[in-house]
Amino acid sequence: MLKVQDINVYYGSIHAIKDVSFEVQSGEIVTLIGANGAGKSTVLQTISGLLRSKTGSIHFLDQDLSNVPPHKIVAQGLAHVPEGRRIFLQMTVEDNLSMGAFTRPGSEVDASIADVYERFPRLMERRKQIAGTLSGGEQQMLAMGRALMSRPHLLMLDEPSMGLSPILVQQIFDIIKELHKAGTTILLVEQNAQMALSVADRAYVLESGRIVLSGTGAELAKSDAIKKAYLGG
Repeated sequence: MLKVQDINVYYGSIHAIKDVSFEVQSGEIVTLIGANGAGKSTVLQTISGLLRSKTGSIHFLDQDLSNVPPHKIVAQGLAHVPEGRRIFLQMTVEDNLSMGAFTRPGSEVDASIADVYERFPRLMERRKQIAGTLSGGEQQMLAMGRALMSRPHLLMLDEPSMGLSPILVQQIFDIIKELHKAGTTILLVEQNAQMALSVADRAYVLESGRIVLSGTGAELAKSDAIKKAYLGG
């Protein structure tokens, strides 16, 4: 579904992403793990067109995304839930969800909102509430629900557990598993390596902008190097 080949991304003179290549097959959960500052968010922003690679290519459903603007990438079925959620804080929950459907025909919006409310009953309860007054966990649910409004083939999640209590982290990962079970392909960026590896079919480890290790989620969870670096083992 997604093939990233030899991308190199710079912030001015800083070489942030170095010859990164990986792929995501339809129906998988693939995770990128790594320390803070390893380049994980930069990779997602490059896939979604917010940043551009100097080299290489990014293909999604056999379409080259190299020069496609971000809103058209969303329309092709690739949704990005950014780090920090980035919801519209002054708008209601329901208005936030409607904004997520900007690529879809108006006739489909109500049905999409109903689907999101079925998946996230808490959002249904809060639908008229101003989004900025939601708890951190509810805001993360809203960010995920807003992305699902575009009916994506691939959902990219950037640090969905950041700043949440352990109970809420478990809830968010339960939702990720439910989305996967329902047929959504997921690319997950996550500092909580233990949780990420527990749900991932495959994983890649990013260090200083390079992929240094890859394997199944189970393999990497058992790796001594991964345990020492990321799992506190």
